[in-house]
Amino acid sequence: MEKRMGVKWGMGDGRWSIERFLLPYLFFLLLSCSNTNNWVNTLPKPWTLSQDQITKILPKFHSHYPDFHDRLKAFAQWQVGKPYEIFKLGEEVAPDPDPIIRLDVSDCTAHILTSLAFSQSTSWDEAKESMITIHYKDGNPTYKTRWHYTTDRIQENSSTVNITNELVGHEQLESVEIILNRKEDGKEFLDLGWEKSTSIQYIPSNNITQEILQKLPHVAGVAFVKKTYFKMGLVVAHEGMIIDQKNIIHASSEYEKTVNIDFMDYYFRENGPLFDGVLFYSFHPMKE
Repeated sequence: MEKRMGVKWGMGDGRWSIERFLLPYLFFLLLSCSNTNNWVNTLPKPWTLSQDQITKILPKFHSHYPDFHDRLKAFAQWQVGKPYEIFKLGEEVAPDPDPIIRLDVSDCTAHILTSLAFSQSTSWDEAKESMITIHYKDGNPTYKTRWHYTTDRIQENSSTVNITNELVGHEQLESVEIILNRKEDGKEFLDLGWEKSTSIQYIPSNNITQEILQKLPHVAGVAFVKKTYFKMGLVVAHEGMIIDQKNIIHASSEYEKTVNIDFMDYYFRENGPLFDGVLFYSFHPMKE
């Protein structure tokens, strides 16, 4: 090895000079990366902070993580431990007076959307405007214009784009044809005056492998398919974020908080898989 190094560098003294320069630089680089990765862990948790305190922290996310996907991942990690409460986002007026955006509690979809909104903003007010852009079909926050259905959102919303069909061959997919928001008795599941006839392909549980996870971006979305929901006009029962092709960060009713755990361990239990299949989607900034 030393002989090859000598030939590669041409002369021992030159190599020694370069190594003396490179080693401290590489050490500094590794230390800097480590410090950046650990920075989020030094922050107070978001649900303990005021809106003004959040506003002061948000620009620092942009400084530490200039890349959108790195910043999205970091913000998702910051929310680990947040208390779980379901259906806690609204329009701040009837029929759903809950806040448009919040960081004190979360359910699975709220975790996804708040991470997207805050990671693209430098203040609380800007994050609220980002949330309106991401969460509503016409930029006008009303109950009926909200993206209520994850299936609809990953098909139509440019922030969360379905990539399931890119990951496996057609023979590994199952397909469902459904009218979203129409129950089997013909009535609406939600009072929206809206329904959508669509078909979507998903990866069934027996075809989910580590190899598929390795094809994902380092931060990606996952939506969980539940066949028993089809009769209600729904496909997706839950969703979360896959990070580093391995773990899932999601707001969990099981743990009653947002958790970061191994995806395969979460999905496959001793008595079988939790769901009937999955959809994967990629994240995109509002302005590309």
